[in-house]
Amino acid sequence: MMYFSTLLANDLAVPVEVSTALAENLFTTNNVWMMLCTALVFIMHLGFATVETGFGQAKNTVNILFKNTVTPVIGILSYAAVGFYLMYPGFETPGWFSFNTAGWNMFWFSPGSADVTAGYAAGGYTYWTDFLFQAMFAATAATIVSGAIAERVKLWAYLIFTLIFVGIVYPLIGSWQWGGGALKAMGFYDFAGSTLVHSVGGWAALAGVILVGPRIGKYVNGQTVNKPAVSVPLAVIGAFLLWLGWFGFNGGSVLSANPALVSLVLVTTCLGACAGAIGGLFTSYIAFKRLDLGMVLNGILAGLVGITAGADVITPGAAILIGFIAGILVVLSSIFLDKLKLDDVVGAVSVHLTCGVWGTLAVGIFSTNPDHTFLTQLTGAAICGATAFTSAFVIFYILKVTIGIRVSEEHERTGLDSHEHGIRGYTIVFDK
Repeated sequence: MMYFSTLLANDLAVPVEVSTALAENLFTTNNVWMMLCTALVFIMHLGFATVETGFGQAKNTVNILFKNTVTPVIGILSYAAVGFYLMYPGFETPGWFSFNTAGWNMFWFSPGSADVTAGYAAGGYTYWTDFLFQAMFAATAATIVSGAIAERVKLWAYLIFTLIFVGIVYPLIGSWQWGGGALKAMGFYDFAGSTLVHSVGGWAALAGVILVGPRIGKYVNGQTVNKPAVSVPLAVIGAFLLWLGWFGFNGGSVLSANPALVSLVLVTTCLGACAGAIGGLFTSYIAFKRLDLGMVLNGILAGLVGITAGADVITPGAAILIGFIAGILVVLSSIFLDKLKLDDVVGAVSVHLTCGVWGTLAVGIFSTNPDHTFLTQLTGAAICGATAFTSAFVIFYILKVTIGIRVSEEHERTGLDSHEHGIRGYTIVFDK
């Protein structure tokens, strides 16, 4: 915006009043774009809910929908309570731990002092837009965990985990990069969160899968038993909702309505998704000798996750290659997890962890910025992964030895809907 104002006032010699008015209009446009992107990221929660419900079993439909309804609620509230000020502490010198007490006091006790002018973020958005956009990202990280451990996790244990992970762990890790901390100083780069959102959520999901164990009857005599999906159409709807939301997820990460950069990011994002679908299609056909719709859907999501770290610093051609490799990796990762008897209902670990790490490393390979190196990307991904996995494992383990994290065998066999919620997601009543 400052460049735009200077151009108007100096190069075109327009009156200062006109320049100021146009600058304010540009600020408003930027902020509206960021709010639109916030709404698009919010709708991704409906995408997660429908994907998870579609791939789950009918007897657990209400339980899955309940978790996906309450997750963004807890995520946004916990981020407002403490997460936002952990994630953006304003490090005086880049480091690992800091807390923005001034921001906390302003948010809760003197909101009138919040900066809602063009000076807050170079004319990109206001303080309140900043919080809401970032809160949607935080809630997304928790939702990743939900799908992986569905159909056998205790609801209260999951909700407590979400509260702690979104309120403390996710924002702390995010502060190291997006908050100007040690990873940022190291030269690590993650444009929209292949590591900071997706692999962080994926590592947490892996910890949960390990500790909660596989569903009853999932692995029998060395064979993997596919549980019947309740609604393939719902899963397809969810995948397309997530694809739609990703235009806000990555497009909003430009942090303004910059036409050149936003359009490039949307193109690389879309191409990555398409290539991921193709990678998933052919790899699953080779592996399973069938046209596997589930792997095509996860291929789309894998391509989106893979492209997220470098969507603004890669060429469209590189986006296709990154997405295609992500589509291959998501299939191979799913097969590998089943070999290890790690039961992930929706493939969240393969989509978000495996392809999140790949996307982060891809920045060091394909970025048009020579400052982005493979070794730095690998180091940053390893630091974030170790922190996320260890933290999630400790939280889940404490919950396991205290209140327990798995429902009883009876409840799991007959379905969580009837026992925990008293209603079923699908009920057919015939008139007598």
